[in-house]
Amino acid sequence: MAEKKSKTAAKVTAETAAEPAATPKLLSGGNPQIAKGHGDAPVQAYIAAMPGWKSEIGRRLDGIITATVPGVSKAVKWNSPFYGIEGQGWFLGVHCFTRYVKVAFFRGALLDPPPPGASKQKDVRYLDIREDDDIDEAQLTAWVEQASRLPGERM
Repeated sequence: MAEKKSKTAAKVTAETAAEPAATPKLLSGGNPQIAKGHGDAPVQAYIAAMPGWKSEIGRRLDGIITATVPGVSKAVKWNSPFYGIEGQGWFLGVHCFTRYVKVAFFRGALLDPPPPGASKQKDVRYLDIREDDDIDEAQLTAWVEQASRLPGERM
């Protein structure tokens, strides 16, 4: 009987190993459903799962943020990547929608100049990036640098 269990365990292990990793489910608007977690790995999984042209935007944003803020903390919460400073909170979040990628600056009203998108929340400002938009990387870098020096959101 021990031999039978051994063959079954080996079969299950072989079948499981052969299965490809599950593709993340896309929620409404094409936002990837990624398990919450801290560190670079869940953020990279989110970026890889962003559909179509949005994935390239995610890579560019992550590259700008990482280059601008050495040692930036990363996490995925509520199916969105967050960027922050350890012990100071989160200063920026990213979220996929059907026709654009939304970059949320949690203290964006304090940036000079503030990002263009207003929010119902007094301090939050948004930058919406659509497929054919030219990204002003110098301005985005300046916003990221400024935002990283402000007190972040505790979430």
